[in-house]
Amino acid sequence: MVERSGRMKALVIDNVQAKTVIPEINKRVLPKSIVYTDEGRWYNTLQGERRYQHRRINHSAGVYVMGDIYTNTIEGFWSLIKHGIGGVYHSVSHKFLQSYLDEYSFRYSHRNDVEPMFLTFLRQIAKAESVETPA
Repeated sequence: MVERSGRMKALVIDNVQAKTVIPEINKRVLPKSIVYTDEGRWYNTLQGERRYQHRRINHSAGVYVMGDIYTNTIEGFWSLIKHGIGGVYHSVSHKFLQSYLDEYSFRYSHRNDVEPMFLTFLRQIAKAESVETPA
């Protein structure tokens, strides 16, 4: 999932069935949000109780952009993941896949920060340490 502002959250899920995908979306996307997806049938129930506005792009028909409806941002992120894992790590076990996704999500979400990525990373470590060791 990616916000139009660029913050990213990638998750390892068991399958792409609606009963698996939709609860994860509901946990992280505010009610009444506009959700942009491809034509995957597991998204059919998005306009349910949380009343998302749902916009689809039909890739199987060769359509990739229709006005402000597109999924290029998330597709670009998955391309970075695939090339990063294949080029840097070569392979990743299922056991550690979420950790790699978290790393790439963090870097993607902070790619436009004013301060250098290294300082952003150090601030996150300091935050985590202050939570783990109460005063």
